[in-house]
Amino acid sequence: MKFAATASTSEIQNEALSSAAPELRAKMESRELRVGIIGLGYVGLPLATEFARCGFRVTGFDLNSEKVSQIQRGRSYIGDVPSAEVAQFVEQGLLRATEDFRLLAELDTVNICVPTPLRKTKDPDLSYIIAAVDQIQKHLHRGMLVILESTTYPGTTDEIILPRFLETGMEVGRDFFLCFSPERVDPGNRRFGTRNIPKVVGGVTPSCTELGAHFYRQAIDQVVPVSSTRVAEMVKLLENTFRSVNIGLANEMAQLCNFMNMDVWEVIEAASTKPFGFMPFYPGPGLGGHCIPVDPFYLSWKARADGTEARFIELAGLINGSMPHFVVQKVQAVLNDRAKPVKNSNIHVLGVAYKKDVDDIRESPALDVMMLLDKLGARVTFSDPHVASVRIGDHLLEATPELPACQEADCVVLLTDHSAFDYRGIAESSRLIVDTRNAFRAFRAEHIVRL
Repeated sequence: MKFAATASTSEIQNEALSSAAPELRAKMESRELRVGIIGLGYVGLPLATEFARCGFRVTGFDLNSEKVSQIQRGRSYIGDVPSAEVAQFVEQGLLRATEDFRLLAELDTVNICVPTPLRKTKDPDLSYIIAAVDQIQKHLHRGMLVILESTTYPGTTDEIILPRFLETGMEVGRDFFLCFSPERVDPGNRRFGTRNIPKVVGGVTPSCTELGAHFYRQAIDQVVPVSSTRVAEMVKLLENTFRSVNIGLANEMAQLCNFMNMDVWEVIEAASTKPFGFMPFYPGPGLGGHCIPVDPFYLSWKARADGTEARFIELAGLINGSMPHFVVQKVQAVLNDRAKPVKNSNIHVLGVAYKKDVDDIRESPALDVMMLLDKLGARVTFSDPHVASVRIGDHLLEATPELPACQEADCVVLLTDHSAFDYRGIAESSRLIVDTRNAFRAFRAEHIVRL
């Protein structure tokens, strides 16, 4: 195993003089390790099932009693995790779910996979992490490995978690071990899942890194050790900021091309033929999900806290945040061309999830578009094969079948390009379509307007 210059072999050997590290490593290799995961959402449940698949006994913790109950009944609520697998692991005694955090005392490792949202002020909200850490602190014992996976700003592990654990009187790197390993889950991705996405891990000390990497190697195909928790924390922010900035560029190009009466999709397609120096990113109605709209603000907040600025990142956030307004302006313009106001028009939205073929509506730009249209007096309806209902202001909207709704609509707005939609049927039955995802590229017709 190779470490950065700060993690020398002699340092690792000195830290390993305690019996805690060798004993923990032996438990990993013998499959006697008792694994704990706090947070059983899109990150935690796939991770739990992956370790259960490798023969480890896994205990999942969640405050949502319905999630706990479903797992205990052998049912999955995550699309990427089949219920048959959950039922098999529960029956074999390899997976259990609980709300009782006292069971942490029985475990050897704990992964923290809880949400890290932003406050309305765009400041990081670490309350879920702190709540989980407080529970672990009560039951922290010699030989325990704790790994934070929740996305956060560089310094969180060292500055927030480590001091709480040191209050127990135990020493990090000898008595207990602490790491950060960024989650890289991509819901709905059929090619890359928990096992075959490389796992970055950085520890507070060299032995923490070594043990964290060895832990993940039991269930993950490739592990990438880095020199510190701060580096590992920054890795995740770079990954998602990279996407945010490049999508922001694509979205700004869409606005410019619209102003100059050009097809941005044609521009991107042609630029993509360059075999070097260009990577295609595509515009859309805005950014959604828990990561890409949120993570860059963690970095810009940390930059301000350290007395500097991340102006490029914040500009991309402003551009991406403006896209729902741009979409609504596009809808207004195309209706106006047909002598119809938005007010009292029937506008049907296709897709409200934040991305294709998932049921997650967190931070979905579709909700912003629908809210803006509702405020303009439009009668808004929606179809989504993965989402049954959404709340827009004071209205609870129920999903409706797509084709009848499209036939009745004055304008159809495609916001999420789910595979299950009947695009040919929609194209043939709709009077007017605003396509924000280039989903109707195969149909060239005057009534289909692309972003």
